[in-house]
Amino acid sequence: MSDIPSNSSEAPDPATAGEPQSGTPRKRERSQEQRSRESHESPQSQSQPQPQPQSPSQESQKTARSREAAADKDVPAHTGAPARAGTPTPTRAAPRGPVPTHTGRRPQQTRPAHPAHPAQPTQPTNWQQWQPTRHEPPVWIGEISADEPARIRVATLWCVLVTGLLSGLLLGDGLGLNLLIVTVPAALAAYFAAREAGRRPRPWTLVWAVGGVALLSVPALRDAGWPTFVAVTSALALGSLALHGCRTWLGVILGPLGLFGSLGTGLFWGVKGVRERAESSRGRWAPVVRTVAVAVVLLIVFGTLFASADAAFADLLGGLTPDVSVADGPWRTLLFVLGVLGALAAAHTAAAPLLWDRITVRPGAARGRAEWAMPLIVLNLLFAVFIGVQLTVLFGGYDKVLSETGLTYSEYATQGFWQLLGATLLTLVVIGLARRWAPRDGARDRALVNAVLGVLCALTLVVVASALRRMDLYVDAYGLTRLRVSVAAMELWLGLVIVLIMAAGAFGGRWLPRAVAVSGAAGVLIFGLISPDAVVAERNVERYRTSDKIDINYFQQLSADAVPALDTLPEPLRSCALEGIERDLGGADEPWYATSWGESRARDILDKRPIDPQWEECSTMSSANDSGGERDSY
Repeated sequence: MSDIPSNSSEAPDPATAGEPQSGTPRKRERSQEQRSRESHESPQSQSQPQPQPQSPSQESQKTARSREAAADKDVPAHTGAPARAGTPTPTRAAPRGPVPTHTGRRPQQTRPAHPAHPAQPTQPTNWQQWQPTRHEPPVWIGEISADEPARIRVATLWCVLVTGLLSGLLLGDGLGLNLLIVTVPAALAAYFAAREAGRRPRPWTLVWAVGGVALLSVPALRDAGWPTFVAVTSALALGSLALHGCRTWLGVILGPLGLFGSLGTGLFWGVKGVRERAESSRGRWAPVVRTVAVAVVLLIVFGTLFASADAAFADLLGGLTPDVSVADGPWRTLLFVLGVLGALAAAHTAAAPLLWDRITVRPGAARGRAEWAMPLIVLNLLFAVFIGVQLTVLFGGYDKVLSETGLTYSEYATQGFWQLLGATLLTLVVIGLARRWAPRDGARDRALVNAVLGVLCALTLVVVASALRRMDLYVDAYGLTRLRVSVAAMELWLGLVIVLIMAAGAFGGRWLPRAVAVSGAAGVLIFGLISPDAVVAERNVERYRTSDKIDINYFQQLSADAVPALDTLPEPLRSCALEGIERDLGGADEPWYATSWGESRARDILDKRPIDPQWEECSTMSSANDSGGERDSY
């Protein structure tokens, strides 16, 4: 019985309609279909019972699928060339899916489940829909990223090692000249790395570097802790600016952060360089290690013999060399690691700095003249009225104002200074925002902006002067303290910034960010060199000579920088004021590299004129303020 339906002789099969016949008998075609069906049968189907007889439509569907499989296996891909004469033309495969019994019409082909063209997008499956979306990093991260740093030099590695050794040996005893000593090899490591990367120093780079070294002289000269901390932090910021070479506002502000970002990358960079150098020069490391080991052994042996033979040489050797003990091992090791990490970070930053200046800030949308200028004009009028009242008080109206308000000098000054300091800071914010949204259509808009902001800056300078005058009143009432001299210095620097802003409005502001940074570093340097503790002691000693008011208890909290001024007090005030400072100084056994010049001078003064505090007299001395013996917290 034939597998072809009864109506196959009346019309051509849909799969082969429209194609030329190959000239082969139908019997051969049926044998090919039979072999195709047998090849698709699985071994499991042979062991299972025979299926039930199928209907003609089912047999037609099975025959179509067999033809399609045989065509996919035997027919080559179409090349677009015409068929040669005498070459049999392959039969085109039937469409996938169930094929109904032929009815004399061309059946509709079923659309494939997957697109035929690979370039067409496909719908994601269910598991792809639940996958997390991959977010690309911000564009500015790629903009500021530098290229891969050059190979680390041997000189850079040696400087890093020396920095770590000096950090572990010298920094464990305190801060002084040792901080400047440790910075020298770290700076050389950064210099060698920058030279290897092709970078050359520029004028502003030298300014930042010289400023950082000058700030590191504060711990070597002064004993006060607060100025030392500010000076060291500012020196670190200037060093980072020297390595990055920034000139914009964002660069100057964010530049110091780049040095901390190089801690991890610098470590991997250094380890990679050490590994490469070790593999390329294995035979040359052994002589170096032997030479260093022999030199260290000779120094220890002969130094110990000479120290035991002469006491003077032993004292000299003990003062020059650090006192290293086994108990300090973990602390010294930590300082060594920090020194190596810091030097590697500086060198890596010099070789491949982050380009902060590439971050661009879009200017704000320009406002209309009336919308922009009206609020600032109202603010200028408010400043003018306030300054008019201040000038009235400044020229002799204190007594009238105080009598009407019922306030004392100190209360009047306290109420005003902090508010005026806040007004100065807010004025700087207002100026920055006003420049962002200022109208900029032509010369008339530039003239309007310069006029309005120039008047605001000038009035703000008068507010700064009023705040400093209030501070002077407060000092007359309560005396000078560390906090008071610090905030007064801050107010002076804000006034200088306003002057720089006025100059930038007149001559252009491209230099303004770096000028503000230089002014801040210079202010920190001057603040550290004059020593707030020394200024506090001198001012309060003068106040005692004019008003017999003195706070002995506060003097005992000052550092050694105040000793020269307090040494001029009469006894027993002198001994009572210096008793706490002498106790904090301790003995003279501190190493030379961890002792500041202020400490050495204070020890010399106390050695020449020892103190003899009388506990009963010192205990009876208390603050002689207007507040009834209670020290004002500010």
